[in-house]
Amino acid sequence: MTDLFKPFDLAGLRLRNRVVMAPMTRSRAINDVADELTALYYTQRATAGLIISEGTSISNEGRGYLFNPAIHTAEQIAGWKLVTDSVHSVGGRIFAQLWHVGRISHPSIQDGGGLPVSPSSLQAKGATAYGYNERGEPDQVTPPAPRPLTTAEVERTVLDFAQAAANAMEAGFDGVEIHGANGYLHEQFLNPKVNDRTDKYSADQMDNRLRFTLEVIDAVIARIGANRVGIRISPYGQLFDMPLYDEIDATYVALAREIARRELAYVHVMNQDSFERIDRGVQGEAVGGFFALLKQIKAELQDTALILAGGLNRSLAEELVSEGQIDLAAFGHTFISNPDLVARLEHGWPLTPADRETFYGGDAKGYVDYPAYRP
Repeated sequence: MTDLFKPFDLAGLRLRNRVVMAPMTRSRAINDVADELTALYYTQRATAGLIISEGTSISNEGRGYLFNPAIHTAEQIAGWKLVTDSVHSVGGRIFAQLWHVGRISHPSIQDGGGLPVSPSSLQAKGATAYGYNERGEPDQVTPPAPRPLTTAEVERTVLDFAQAAANAMEAGFDGVEIHGANGYLHEQFLNPKVNDRTDKYSADQMDNRLRFTLEVIDAVIARIGANRVGIRISPYGQLFDMPLYDEIDATYVALAREIARRELAYVHVMNQDSFERIDRGVQGEAVGGFFALLKQIKAELQDTALILAGGLNRSLAEELVSEGQIDLAAFGHTFISNPDLVARLEHGWPLTPADRETFYGGDAKGYVDYPAYRP
């Protein structure tokens, strides 16, 4: 048996293997509350060493997609408790991904029809949110230029993350992952070509650029403990109009150094080069930089585990784990159509292709009706 399928100690939490189910938006939750169908979906996939939930909004303000189970009301906490109890009943482990989309939202799903918020007023060109169109129907909609958060509102958002972490523990999660990737709020603060603030959360100096993310990490640690906290990042990612910038490596190495000081459970790095939406020419130039940076991040992290997601198969995952470049390997789309993915990878069984038409929204079809492999 290779290391990929052996147990792993994640900051004191025993995982049955090193295979991670990556967070994936599925938009199946009516009224933004996890239900029995959500519980079945995750429980079917609980042979993963660790499941990271789909992004769960920390507030209405942080919401960018309809029908995603959030975690800021009593009803939502109870819905997630149904999920975690079910996953734990079959020996699984599950972290909640805490999510604020920032500018990738729409007035149709904001309180009072307000504008989305962000560090600045720069609109995300070419981006889409999942809200209501002018006919009142669920649809892909274009986020408008956002409203810049005031300094006090940024500080309040830090507390929103901390409260969401406490809610996640009340809901029975084994820990939380702060969503700092894919063009959402944290990355909007980190990127100096998006963040044009002039207050203490500006991006002109490294300390200021990292301030919001580190304050969120510290606030979450204060509520639930560092060993139950992870963070997802996506250096060199360009989703939702996130431009590349000269200080990418320096920014994420500095962030990794601060994370190591805080002894988080893990850092989860997303390689967006595997996304079909990315311009292959532009992103292709950055790929070499991505893996060089990944090695620097790993060197900084010390005892904090490193998860990699994006473009992995069994052979590449085993190679990276055996060489010590990563500690755990995360798989996304293949988990959708292969609920027993761990067994399929371990035994070399064929993988079922996923139906992309059923990725977002709908009912049980394409969600919980994929069968396990029968050799």
